[in-house]
Amino acid sequence: MIAKINRNAPSREDAFNQLMDMYGEEIKRLIFSFVKSWPQAEDLTQDVFVTLYTKLDTFRGESNIRSWIYSIAINKTKDYLKSWHFRKLQVTDKLKGESTTGKNAVEIHVISNTEDRILYESVLQLPLKYREVILIHYYKEFSIRETSEFLSIKEATVKTRLSRARKLLHDQFIKLGGER
Repeated sequence: MIAKINRNAPSREDAFNQLMDMYGEEIKRLIFSFVKSWPQAEDLTQDVFVTLYTKLDTFRGESNIRSWIYSIAINKTKDYLKSWHFRKLQVTDKLKGESTTGKNAVEIHVISNTEDRILYESVLQLPLKYREVILIHYYKEFSIRETSEFLSIKEATVKTRLSRARKLLHDQFIKLGGER
């Protein structure tokens, strides 16, 4: 099984470390786009890789290893977003009048172009079911078929959500000051 991941890895630990090096940051950014909090994204990323390590022997090689890791990450993130802890944090932040992304979020400082920033903010404001298909399909460049596999939904549903998400994005982009 380890040989399928990387033929040069002499041990399970080496293969796991290579996977962390290859996909760690990518997975953390994906999770951040869902939870909008860097500390929580880091915690969830650790959870993903702990699960990956414990389940490494169950990888059958029927799909790409990247796809398998993404599936684990998306499922962990969705579980967190459904959790009591997350809902309590949202209510607490609303009562305090604070944004869950923080005023000095690294992503906002990195994006200097106004149009890009408006688009980024528009994507983050989409409802989760639309945000996830946009991020997976466009940002991570997975096909519609792969996106449907990750999310365990039909390809037609992915296409419909992409269409609706683009419409919502356009409306939100214009509302936030983007050009038509």
